Amino acid sequence: MMRHILVAILVLLFGLIFARMVGGYVELDALRPLALDYVTRAPVELGTPNIITGILITYRGFDTLGEVAVLFMVAASVGLLLKKDDGKASVAKVSSDKVTGEKTAAAKPVLARTEAARAAAARAAAAKANASARAVTTGTMAVKSARGAEPVEDEETASQREPSEIVRTGTEVLLPLIFTFGAYVIVNGHLSAGGGFQGGAIVASGVMLMLLSRPGMKLNVALLSIVESFAGVFYVCLGILGLVLAGGFLDPRFLPIGTLGAFISAGAIPIISALLGIKVGAELSVIIDRFRS
Repeated sequence: MMRHILVAILVLLFGLIFARMVGGYVELDALRPLALDYVTRAPVELGTPNIITGILITYRGFDTLGEVAVLFMVAASVGLLLKKDDGKASVAKVSSDKVTGEKTAAAKPVLARTEAARAAAARAAAAKANASARAVTTGTMAVKSARGAEPVEDEETASQREPSEIVRTGTEVLLPLIFTFGAYVIVNGHLSAGGGFQGGAIVASGVMLMLLSRPGMKLNVALLSIVESFAGVFYVCLGILGLVLAGGFLDPRFLPIGTLGAFISAGAIPIISALLGIKVGAELSVIIDRFRS
């Protein structure tokens, strides 16, 4: 009873808190000073219409680097936790078989040496042979009658494991569109809504759909790890180039800014966004493959 009363009191308190928050909400008529500074400076200094991408890649570049590092640690941790240790399993199996064999050998009864025991063993063996002959005859007839049903069971099991034709056909149609849209979101992140993180997640969703439609398919995790590592190294190198040739770490102005709104513009922001998309897509694909296995 007391437990229900405490739960009701907590729910009531949370309801009062959210009611005050909703009742006291007032929509801002103007931007805050920090947001106004970002909105004013980003198009002029960076040459990117998408202010969010400019902020995340340049002004808050260290935060983006930290997010990418966290995602890398998640992928590495998942791979370590879900890795199959076949070597230890085989060693444990051999050790278990050896111990079982020793126990079985130790548990064998000592054969009787007397004449009476030998006669009893001979009678028991004859009775066992007769029973085995009758069982073999009956079993042969049962196997012959059941042979026709075995392929049906195998076909049913195979049909349960294999995806349906709708899934396979839908994957063949949607997969190129998903990858194309992911690439579009990545390379146009400096012009419209999107960027490396969003495009990488879209590409990883396409990989997940491909694995669902082809359960027996194996991803080349080693290649994905190499691609992800090189993307991270190039990302840091571009940050260092901005530090040396421009105004700070990940400053994209060491390349020409170009015309605002043009596809080739915004300095190094499109390159940095592409590296982020490759890195995020590869890491999420590895995580999906690890959970599948």
